[in-house]
Amino acid sequence: MKRIGKVYEELISVDNLYAADGVAQRGKAKQSAVVAHIAQQDANIWELHKMLRDKTFRTSPYTVFKVWEPKEREVFRLPYFPDRIVHHAIMRVLEPMFVATFTADTYSCIKGKGIHAASYAVRKALRNVPETQYCLKLDIKKFYPNVDHDVLKQLLRRKIKDNDLLWLLDEIIDSAPGLPIGNYLSQYFANFYLSYFDHWMKEVKGVKHYFRYADDLVILAPDKPYLHSLLTEISRYLSEQLKLTVKQNYQVFPVADRGIDFVGYVHYHTHTRPKEAFPFTTTIVEENDRFSFT
Repeated sequence: MKRIGKVYEELISVDNLYAADGVAQRGKAKQSAVVAHIAQQDANIWELHKMLRDKTFRTSPYTVFKVWEPKEREVFRLPYFPDRIVHHAIMRVLEPMFVATFTADTYSCIKGKGIHAASYAVRKALRNVPETQYCLKLDIKKFYPNVDHDVLKQLLRRKIKDNDLLWLLDEIIDSAPGLPIGNYLSQYFANFYLSYFDHWMKEVKGVKHYFRYADDLVILAPDKPYLHSLLTEISRYLSEQLKLTVKQNYQVFPVADRGIDFVGYVHYHTHTRPKEAFPFTTTIVEENDRFSFT
């Protein structure tokens, strides 16, 4: 895919801002912030257009609160106007670029995928019993807070050459440490941050049975030594290329012994069952996502 150029004018156009506003309002028409915005929608949209045109736009202060489902997380929230409208305006232009970089093996925050698609893909792979005797399951230590801004900006510059657009993305990226959970754009930035790693896994390492949901990874193979060796290479890649660390609770185990706990289901060669308590994941962009402030 060619690098994107000269799209900033399209992004900040009044037509795009109105369209982004319409998308951002879906399911939120009764929220007080949305009601207040609608009361002066025309003035707000034109004011936002001017801020983006003159590059005076700055990300608003975040409201930060904590949730404990199932572990403590800080969730960041931005005002509806202007920030959430801006994020949707960006995604109306950039979503095709992001999606084009993703491999078929990643399932979070992508239209037409999600939890159930990830589970079905694992189930399909497990039909090939000889090739899926063992599982490597891992996740990344504090992934969202540890996303490196300089690395993310460098990755974006591989795909984008529009300096005005890069200015806006840099401004949003630098508005909080790491990637703030709760930001609409954070979901896509997170997937994009790991997309070159996905390609490395599939095209360089030739891993056949690989599945990623956000920063949760499942890899299936016929033997245990191969997975341990691969884990060493994964740890090195993440550290050197992305400044990330594999969490120490990684597991390499025979699938037949206890099944694969992934995206709310436990997967065996013979069957799949739901977990007793379905996991809360802040990066799920589905109707059950309570903390995705889109």
